[in-house]
Amino acid sequence: GGCARGYQMAGFYVVGVDIHPQKHYVGDDFLVGDALEILRILVGGGCIIGQSGQQYKLEDFTMIHASPPCQKFSRMTRWKNSNNHSDMVEPTRLLLKESKKAYVIENVVGAPLINPIMLCGTMFNLKTEQGNQLHRHRLFEVHPELFWLTTPCQHNKYSAVGVYGGGQNPKRKKLSTVGVYGNGSRDSVQFFGIEARKQAMGIDWMTSKELSQAIPPAYTFYIATQLLPLLLPTSF
Repeated sequence: GGCARGYQMAGFYVVGVDIHPQKHYVGDDFLVGDALEILRILVGGGCIIGQSGQQYKLEDFTMIHASPPCQKFSRMTRWKNSNNHSDMVEPTRLLLKESKKAYVIENVVGAPLINPIMLCGTMFNLKTEQGNQLHRHRLFEVHPELFWLTTPCQHNKYSAVGVYGGGQNPKRKKLSTVGVYGNGSRDSVQFFGIEARKQAMGIDWMTSKELSQAIPPAYTFYIATQLLPLLLPTSF
């Protein structure tokens, strides 16, 4: 629901889809199902029914956001078992193009996205009260393309650039980067507890495990506000 909240903040009504129930989901409606299969149904002219009982057809949606599984491209799995994971980006893109809708595909650095925008927590001043920056790089393929969204990261001299997890020695003089990933276990939870992780992400409704899969709402709010002028009809 991190992405969903960002779109809501920009004024969107958000319908979420996940293969597993998500009891902490904050979108406006939700249905359990395979996201690609749901998209095929919509593109094929069918309708889907949310938990609210509301029916939706493709024409009810202004845009579609997709976050295909990232294990194939994640640095945490790339050198170990990335071959055990499927590349879901290309089949997702094909269906999104077939939908003729505006779309956003989100994934990790290294994923085969086309002309992606890279966003980082430092661009939005996401950090803990102590000033620990959130270095959480994510790629966004946006259609129609937004070529002007090229703000660089704002990593400062007080953070360990690119160091994830909270297991650094607390006696270090430099502030450490907040890494939000995994289950928040072992050292990361000892140094950056759940409250610090929530604060850095701008999310206060998730468990630690859910945070590890989440996107800060600031990211999608930023993209949505840039897309809206291209999606809304011009008024005179």
